[in-house]
Amino acid sequence: MAVTDEAITKIKDMIISGELSAGDRLPPEKELSEKLGLSRSSLREAVKALEIIRVLDVRRGDGTYVTSLEPKLLTEAMAFIVDLHQDKSILDIFEVRRILEPAAAAMAAGRISPEEITELRATMENIGDDTSVESLVEHDLVFHGLIATAANNSYLTSVLDGLSSSTVRARIWRGLTQEKAVDRTLAEHTAIIEALERGDAELAKALLTVHISGVEQWLRQAL
Repeated sequence: MAVTDEAITKIKDMIISGELSAGDRLPPEKELSEKLGLSRSSLREAVKALEIIRVLDVRRGDGTYVTSLEPKLLTEAMAFIVDLHQDKSILDIFEVRRILEPAAAAMAAGRISPEEITELRATMENIGDDTSVESLVEHDLVFHGLIATAANNSYLTSVLDGLSSSTVRARIWRGLTQEKAVDRTLAEHTAIIEALERGDAELAKALLTVHISGVEQWLRQAL
């Protein structure tokens, strides 16, 4: 194991064991490096790496703190990586979405509130064939995000949020508008809302599976 990796592992172990908790300030660099048996340079590299993935927050002139460790914060790096993916790797992302999003919809069917149903319906307003790609992307992000949120599982919501990519969605919607498939896609969104409103978990799960599979199939042909 590289020295920096060892340093990262030791800091992670301190957090897992509860020795360091969310919001805690790390001991001074000299003290921590001696405690962990690491060089100060290795510790600095580890801190930089953990700052990038939002585990640590380095406050200049104040010290280094453990972040809130909220799921949404820790999946930001995933969203960045998803945006970089191109061509056939996008299909791998869709396979993961096809597994997780229907499960989220099934959970949401038993938990979604009337207010959240109203929010979902509101995303459909003023969306049609003449809508700009930018607006379609925004609709799609909000629509799927609301369903994930309604599942009321912060870790699942955060993972799905990390898999969301405005870049990927823009490519897809641009293609769908060229294929005149916007109406069909929006009709599928409407059917999903109705299933959620009825609390029909199995139907919501099936409709989400079909919906994502349809886009995935279009992607396979387009790539």
